[in-house]
Amino acid sequence: MLRSSTQLKSLSASILRLWLVLSLLVLARSAAFAQETQDAGVSPAVAPPAQPEAAALQPKAAPPSLVYAPEPAFPEEAKNAGVTEATVVLRVLIDAQGQVSEADVVEPVGQGFDESAKNAALQHRFEPARRDGQPVAARVLLRVEFHAPPPQAAPEQPEVAPAVIAPAPEPPPPAPSASSGVDVTVRGHSQAERMRRSAEAVQVVELEDAKRRTADLGEVLARTQGVGVQRAGGLGSDTRFSLNGLTDDQIRFFVDEIPLDFAGYPFGIANIPINLIERVEIYRGVVPIRFGADALGGAVNVVTNQSLRGTHAAASLQGGSFGTYLMSLSAQHLDEKSGWFNRVSGFMDRADNNYPMNVEVADSRGRETSARVYRFHDGYRARGANLESGIVDKSWARRLLLRGFVTQYDKEIQHNLFMTFNPYGDITLSELSAGGTARYENTFGERFSASAVLGYSYGIMKYVDIGECVYDWFGQCIRERAQPGERNGRAEDQRYGEHNVYGRVNLDYRLHPEHLLRLSLAPTYMGRTGDERRQANRDARDPLSADRDLVSIVSGLEYKADLLSRKLENVAFVKDYLQILRSEEPLANGGAFLRRDDETHRFGVGDALRYTFAPWIYAKASYEWATRLPRPDEIFGNAFPIQANLELKPEISHNINLGVTVDARVTSGRWRGDVNGFVRDADELIVLVGNDKTAMYQNVYSARSAGAELAAGWTSPGDYIALDGNFTYVDFRNTSETGPFASNKGERIPNRPYLFGNGSARLQVRQLAVPRDELALIWSSRYVHKFYRGWEGLGTDKLSVPSQLLHSIALTYLVRSDLTTLSFTSEVQNVTDQAAYDFFGVPRPGRAFYFKVTASL
Repeated sequence: MLRSSTQLKSLSASILRLWLVLSLLVLARSAAFAQETQDAGVSPAVAPPAQPEAAALQPKAAPPSLVYAPEPAFPEEAKNAGVTEATVVLRVLIDAQGQVSEADVVEPVGQGFDESAKNAALQHRFEPARRDGQPVAARVLLRVEFHAPPPQAAPEQPEVAPAVIAPAPEPPPPAPSASSGVDVTVRGHSQAERMRRSAEAVQVVELEDAKRRTADLGEVLARTQGVGVQRAGGLGSDTRFSLNGLTDDQIRFFVDEIPLDFAGYPFGIANIPINLIERVEIYRGVVPIRFGADALGGAVNVVTNQSLRGTHAAASLQGGSFGTYLMSLSAQHLDEKSGWFNRVSGFMDRADNNYPMNVEVADSRGRETSARVYRFHDGYRARGANLESGIVDKSWARRLLLRGFVTQYDKEIQHNLFMTFNPYGDITLSELSAGGTARYENTFGERFSASAVLGYSYGIMKYVDIGECVYDWFGQCIRERAQPGERNGRAEDQRYGEHNVYGRVNLDYRLHPEHLLRLSLAPTYMGRTGDERRQANRDARDPLSADRDLVSIVSGLEYKADLLSRKLENVAFVKDYLQILRSEEPLANGGAFLRRDDETHRFGVGDALRYTFAPWIYAKASYEWATRLPRPDEIFGNAFPIQANLELKPEISHNINLGVTVDARVTSGRWRGDVNGFVRDADELIVLVGNDKTAMYQNVYSARSAGAELAAGWTSPGDYIALDGNFTYVDFRNTSETGPFASNKGERIPNRPYLFGNGSARLQVRQLAVPRDELALIWSSRYVHKFYRGWEGLGTDKLSVPSQLLHSIALTYLVRSDLTTLSFTSEVQNVTDQAAYDFFGVPRPGRAFYFKVTASL
């Protein structure tokens, strides 16, 4: 292993020398680090941590033991102040590989001691804690004592007292307080891993590595098994998100369990800044009641930074091909004494999306011929800010947080959905969203806890189509129009205003340590008004001014039981769905309106089961009879290009999941695998039906989706090499016997990839140029099999999207110091410049180059 490690370091050093720009950064950082080391020449000592708390250990648990303890530097600030000794208490997280991944100061001292102790702790190496013989993560309190020797007796080589974590004494002593330095808790899994091992049909995507790379959130999610993300173009373009065959609004999207529309991201999940996110939770088919949501195909919950401790700041800056630039900033501070917490974050994104593509254009004789052109009216701009403030960790409130946000995006529209006819050169779409949320969480006694969220947002959407030119694909105005308006042949200048109110209350009552009862209630209100500023008949009432009010209430009751020494977990639940529509429908004769009110009420049930055969293997099964209520945009339409349909019915589906997961750590490395089968039997599916100019959502058919997901991975000892791959097959077919698509019964649903997969390989080495640095070379590939844009019975290749195999390669250098963590990434996406297409066969960007820098304090 030592020889292999040396070879890997040699290979990585060669790669690093070839990368000239990064080499300069590394050399500069190395010089700074060396100077810091020379300035620190006073001898500290690391005292052994106190005995572990035996009550926190299971009978078959073994605590971690120290293998390597580097020498912390005695801070110059303290030396200059005449301080000769100090003690810093840290709470450190030791992962299953024996590395310290987190270090938080529990008893701060100041004068540079806290930073020095934390820096030293992050370099410690341990034999990991074990439970039932398997390595697991552990949290311990580590006491670091600094003793400065007399100046005349300062040794040339500092001595460090070795630290040892002793095994739990027998019998166990009383549990001491954290301030005494006695606090050792062996825990099996992180929050993300605990969710994976719960009964919920959830897949967790952690983003620590992804945040250093240049792919956006849509691309990261597309690398996950069972998930399809198709883009209509570059950054900011329309996105189709599919999960086990079901797509778009059939899946609900959340940020910190708050609906996406109330979290300040109206432009879709794929465009949320990835550096403001901690992880993504993907719920396959069965959605827990705590979300207070209706969904047919599952839910996606984007989780932002959940740490409310300390003072931290982070920033990222990315630039690259096609005028693409992304920036994000965040900072937070907690006053430990008062419990007052503040966090601020913001982002700015822009892209010209002026990438080349092949299109059919008319020559001088009017004959169509292929030409290479550049997109010229596809720009995207987005910006936003969030401010969060409140109180945490008080007896009367575990969390009481207020959050305000404002976001805006502007998007140029290049062409219609199918890229037919002439392109657009002046159509624009923009949206401004502002609002806030209030969140409260607390536990009352040993049995009862409650959480509540109240949110409000106001959105203004603008759609402007008043262009007077006819453009060709080269961006030239070839003639003036008879009247303004590129899409429908008439001028349109539309404004929509929406008031949205959201609430959710979750009440938990623990009947027994292994039995929990949960009640959830989530009402939502949406009110919309509109204004057409280019109305043909100014004396008539504006059709966009029609009343548009929609109330939805989703409630649920859940019972959770942990049985057989927690090997078996079962969650059974019932849901209630109520939707109230109050609206007007403009009549064709102009100026007259018809009142259209309606109510919908449905029930749903479900159950989720997880059984753990051994610490390294478990199985899950889940079922839900689900209802998905129509969304406001589906009922009321929007500016581009959807018309209203006030008669939409809810979708319903029987959702079944069955899977097995393996996660084993042995001498040959970490082996992981996941196999999941699923069935979605849906009726009254809501589908967008129309042409290149207008479209409308309709209940058109029933369908059945069945398929399988397979994922496998291996990480070598020492984390030098990591290999991962996944594969998804979805058989999604029309089962309608009546209606407009009965003749297509048995055929695949159009515009849905049914076979796709991902693969990645990572080569990584640590301590290459300076202590605690990392260099990683990552190769990623994605394959999407050919699929039809229309019903496969039509059988023409012109109506299909060809197979695609795309590759990307990234080189990332990460360096840590006392206070900062810096990363530098160069990435090439679509390395081989293969043809890439969206779900309607529109060309997507080819080869692209990006560079990204991230920093955190």
